[in-house]
Amino acid sequence: MGSEDCLDSLLEGMMEESSASRPEVPGSIEGKRLLLRSYMNVRPPMPMDPGLASLQDEYLRQRNLERGRTRLEDIPTVDASLDSGIPCADRISLWKGDITTLECDAIVNAANSRMLGCLQPLHLCIDNCIHTFAGIQLRMECHRRMTELRSVYGDGYEQPVAVPMVTDSYNLPCRKVIHVVGPMVRDVLEESHERMLAQCYSNVLEACRDEGIGSVAFCCISAGAFRFPGRRAAEIAVKTVVDWLSDDDSVERVVFDVFSDEDLQTYERLLSQERGRQPGGTSGDVLDGKHPYLRTPISPHGRREDNRQAHHRPSRPHGTVREPHRARLRHEGGHGVRIP
Repeated sequence: MGSEDCLDSLLEGMMEESSASRPEVPGSIEGKRLLLRSYMNVRPPMPMDPGLASLQDEYLRQRNLERGRTRLEDIPTVDASLDSGIPCADRISLWKGDITTLECDAIVNAANSRMLGCLQPLHLCIDNCIHTFAGIQLRMECHRRMTELRSVYGDGYEQPVAVPMVTDSYNLPCRKVIHVVGPMVRDVLEESHERMLAQCYSNVLEACRDEGIGSVAFCCISAGAFRFPGRRAAEIAVKTVVDWLSDDDSVERVVFDVFSDEDLQTYERLLSQERGRQPGGTSGDVLDGKHPYLRTPISPHGRREDNRQAHHRPSRPHGTVREPHRARLRHEGGHGVRIP
């Protein structure tokens, strides 16, 4: 049995439950898949008929097998692939591939502040892809978690920048998805953007430690739709991760997953350093507290070296939503911004 055996019935069920006008169904398999994905992308986080949900799960299980899976053990670490001499090179991998096919403990989703996934049909952002191949349950869990948070912090609550939320992965081959809102650069890159991006990486790694996640794959947070300059984003990502891993051995493997050849070359340069040198070279003294673009010194984990404290939240019983309110997960700039 393949995904095609479920496709017509699942598409019919999605169209029947939708209030939108019924479109003409394409004749090709690929056309039907795209139409189904469009319905999944715009579907609100409401309960689904159990039979239809089961059909969706079977379709995605088969479809994800057809798309192929990538085993973590098949991705070499940079000490072997790049002959890298950076600290923790035996725990870091660089990979250009589809993050939704990766078998590892967790993948990172560059989310928007509503935490509901991308609602634009067939958009190619990572948020859309992850929600598409995980299934509608992922959006429902995110909605449930955000509803719980709004019951405590008000109806206007949106997920702050750099504060991760860990969810199940449902039909994806990974075990967990870590959603994090990156900073958006509207006009000029500012020091606050750089600090917040560093906090995205360090806070995700701290969430991994707390959740017992031993392997995690990062997408290029904030690069692309959020307009963070790609080279600078890569410098911050590599330096922050290397510094964090040097201080903590709880995360066994970090994968930098890139999309473009340009990104791949940038990360290769940053990760292919001689032994004894810090990643990034002269242009990559990235977060040493003296970067020429930064006026305020920051620590290797992207935190200000001043007296600013994290926002304190009410105490909570064990088992309730927790990720946004751990005192050590610092963030700046208030809420994130929505993907247009």
